[in-house]
Amino acid sequence: MTEHNLWVRPIGEVGATDAPTVGGKSANLGELTRAGFPVPAAFAVTTDAYLDAMEAAGTRTELVAEAVPAPDIDDATLIRTSAALAALVTDSTVPDEMRAAIVSAYERLGPDVPVAVRSSAPAEDASDTSFAGIHESYTNIIGAASVVRAVQACWASLWSERARTYRGLRGVTDEPSIAVVVQVMVKSESSGVAFTADPRTGDLDRIVIEAALGLGEVVVGGQVEPDTYVVAKDTFEVLDVHLGHQEFRIASTDTGDSRVAVDPTRSTRVLDDDQLDRVARLAAGVEQHYGRPQDLEFAFANNELWIVQTRPITTLDQPAPAASTGNGEARPLLTGLGAGPGAATGRVRVLHELVDGKRLSDGEIIVAPMTRPDWLPILRRAGGIVTDGGGITCHAAIVGRELGKPVVVGARTATTDLRDGQLITVDGNAGAVFDGAVHTAERPAATTSAPATSPAGAATVTATAVYVNLATPDAAEAVAATDVDGVGLLRAEFMITEALAGEHPSHMIAQGRRDEYVEKMAEGVATIATAFAPRPVVYRAIDLRSNEFADLEGGEIEPHEENPMIGYRGCFRYVRDPELFSLDLDVLHRVRSAHPNVHLMIPFVRTRWELRDCLAQLDRHPLGSDQRMLRWIMAEVPSVVYWLPEYAKLGIHGVSIGSNDLTQLMLGVDRDSEVCKDLFDTLDPAVLDAIDHVIERASAAGLTTSLCGQAVSTSTDLAEHLVRRGITSVSVTPDAATQTRRTVARAEQRILLDRARTSET
Repeated sequence: MTEHNLWVRPIGEVGATDAPTVGGKSANLGELTRAGFPVPAAFAVTTDAYLDAMEAAGTRTELVAEAVPAPDIDDATLIRTSAALAALVTDSTVPDEMRAAIVSAYERLGPDVPVAVRSSAPAEDASDTSFAGIHESYTNIIGAASVVRAVQACWASLWSERARTYRGLRGVTDEPSIAVVVQVMVKSESSGVAFTADPRTGDLDRIVIEAALGLGEVVVGGQVEPDTYVVAKDTFEVLDVHLGHQEFRIASTDTGDSRVAVDPTRSTRVLDDDQLDRVARLAAGVEQHYGRPQDLEFAFANNELWIVQTRPITTLDQPAPAASTGNGEARPLLTGLGAGPGAATGRVRVLHELVDGKRLSDGEIIVAPMTRPDWLPILRRAGGIVTDGGGITCHAAIVGRELGKPVVVGARTATTDLRDGQLITVDGNAGAVFDGAVHTAERPAATTSAPATSPAGAATVTATAVYVNLATPDAAEAVAATDVDGVGLLRAEFMITEALAGEHPSHMIAQGRRDEYVEKMAEGVATIATAFAPRPVVYRAIDLRSNEFADLEGGEIEPHEENPMIGYRGCFRYVRDPELFSLDLDVLHRVRSAHPNVHLMIPFVRTRWELRDCLAQLDRHPLGSDQRMLRWIMAEVPSVVYWLPEYAKLGIHGVSIGSNDLTQLMLGVDRDSEVCKDLFDTLDPAVLDAIDHVIERASAAGLTTSLCGQAVSTSTDLAEHLVRRGITSVSVTPDAATQTRRTVARAEQRILLDRARTSET
């Protein structure tokens, strides 16, 4: 092989075995090209080209020394050093022979042809790793000089703070290298992604296709809501069509990419029947070639279908069974996000306000714009829940899962399309609402599950504790009988709505009914403590926000806030309203006299002074002399990263990372917003970095650490990341506990295996 061939290779000459030198993306495209699939013309710039260019520039040794940032590096230093390293790459001169080889390969694609220049890391798009999105890609690049600069920019992205941090998280110790694929742009009228297994449920007999107008980056980047199609893999019958919402498309023009407005009220599909069938059959053919489920990107240009990328689906570990309509003929009336597993058939009851709840009969399906914690008493009586808005972290989803109700959120038009008394079936696995009684294959709810065991019958053992989140005592006994280590989060705000009987705490106190409230709350907490004893139960103090308190009788005293999500709540409220906090302290003092396994957690801590004042209240209360009660705080606000060493000095024992609120505040996105749901990502590097700092600083201070959130139950990567960082426990909803235990066990086993292999070498 000549030196030029070491640097540049036509895409048709590479295959899966060449991934170490051309990267996963190029290797897959080459594999498809050689197999006769429709792939746009392309060539790969190899890892040898990058390494030789850095060697020639005299920067390779300096770069290798900074491959992974120091564990204790601060953010400012990380950003500064990463920018300097990237500049070493972009400022270097590409050797003349290498530049000529790249230019020659580009010119063979056509005269000044627009191309996409994409990073192709050796581990990217592999079966067990994902560097996707870590390195940069550039579209609509025109001209030889621009292509060379874009290749250098892809090389430089190997040294971004994001890439360096990710390598540290993944434990990558080899010298970093990167390849680049240069591919003719497809000026697509429509494009999208096809999954040859349902990524939501793990069903292997379905193909799920998402499509939008224009270039595909609007789909993979979550910039619009695409059309979603579900196709049977064996017959290619269309099982479901859900029209998306697209206000713009990205068009490729001779002068670059541009946004073009799209009528968001359009009622036509992005893909017609013929195009949908072609995509489905092509996707099935790609899966057959690789012998495992694939996630591929496609594009239509002049009605010609192209594959621009493919990768294995890596998120199908132990999927829960999806709902099935039995006769294969039922079509959903509505689709949304399946947020609570299981299925239920019942009559519709449309509720717009809590006061309408008196019209609800037991077993009816609540259909509402959205629910709040004070809806708990009526949610308990419902057979299922359907909402217009919300995501998997909204109140309806959280409480529905913990009550064992099937939940579909984000159905958009449920309150207008469904009518009171209508018989429907809610499928919380598939995120669908069907007309009438429809048979579904249900996943058992946590309230009826037996103790979790491994397939061989022996309980799965993990060093990392797996706790559950609970909202009420209803399911305590059944959940306690499963393979869980305790309650990591007992939400007071869901329980107090019953104890308060719809009244504001101040209103009850003013009527001299304080003891009535304390007795009711203590009874519920004691029920849970008894079921789980001697396992711990961590009680999170009241965290209702001002708008939620305002809905209670006597709630007119609450301040009006434009953004109560980050307003008068949590620890700060206890300082300003000590009477409210003392109610929780009275409850715990009464419960702990008979149940010492119950402990206190303080939510939404923002500053040292408010936690200091809050703990001072605790010390003045009789409960404060109970030295065996553990004092936890929630890590939900990014400021906790800075203040944690000081919090430790104040005498706390543990930290529970509230991943939903932390993600919300790190990324500046409302966790309940359907419009911005594509931005909400617990696996965003910024969020992971904050979590790392919390675990690191808490562990250094001798504190136990936990994480409350569903992401750890579905992401093996996140579970492994947390375990490697030394997290003590995780806490999830009861229905996810068994899967989480397996996920954590696999992560622990991989870590032990890695250490064993390292010691052998």
